[in-house]
Amino acid sequence: MDQNPRAALLVIGNEVLSGRTQDANIKFLATRLGEIGIPLREVRIIPDDRAVIVRTVNEVRAAFDHVFTTGGIGPTHDDITSECIAEAFGVPWEAHPEAWARMAASYKPGEFNAARQRMATMPRGATLIENKVSNAPGFSIGNVHVMAGVPRIMQAMFEALAPTLAGGRPIVSRSLHGQGLLEGRLADALGAIQARHPELDIGSYPFYRPGGNGVAIVAKGTEPAAVEAAAAEVAAMIRGFGIEPVEGEPPA
Repeated sequence: MDQNPRAALLVIGNEVLSGRTQDANIKFLATRLGEIGIPLREVRIIPDDRAVIVRTVNEVRAAFDHVFTTGGIGPTHDDITSECIAEAFGVPWEAHPEAWARMAASYKPGEFNAARQRMATMPRGATLIENKVSNAPGFSIGNVHVMAGVPRIMQAMFEALAPTLAGGRPIVSRSLHGQGLLEGRLADALGAIQARHPELDIGSYPFYRPGGNGVAIVAKGTEPAAVEAAAAEVAAMIRGFGIEPVEGEPPA
């Protein structure tokens, strides 16, 4: 999978760090990026702090092929992501002609006020990311893709952006679980399976349910045949403990 383009996600917002808002975007982006062959390799949650945003954006855009950000592009004083991206790239933060014209036309005379104008102000050279849910677009500059934090809007933006992204081979996965499995018992056998399939990511995930506890095991990679082979070995390992493996994730 390391031959595929690699991505990082910056979740920007004090409300996430304070616990007021639970992030709902990480799972969506990790799943969709995997489907187009851009594995998500790092997620950072950072505050609405200019210095932190600028420093972090510059760190991750140098280290990853794609950087996605969510949050901080609304109309209020604490929505500073866009101007911080401009600072990180060393370009002016200015009215984007297309975004400005589009947004101005969508409001009644006098309603395209200073707050709303902020959402049409972007780093010079930015390319718009379409937003079919509301009026304000996201944008890309370099390898950084800036999207809203509201899940429904972020998802619409990502689906508009996805066809333009240079991806790699899709990530495929197989999941098996067994009730009554214990990580302490299967660790050595699972480690041996991983050693035989170094091109895959194989993980074990304990679960605790009212109907019983156990372990789910997931194999994922870009080679479907290798994933299938590893899954067969995992199934045989689970049976070796006298437990019948079950396809998929354990029930909630």
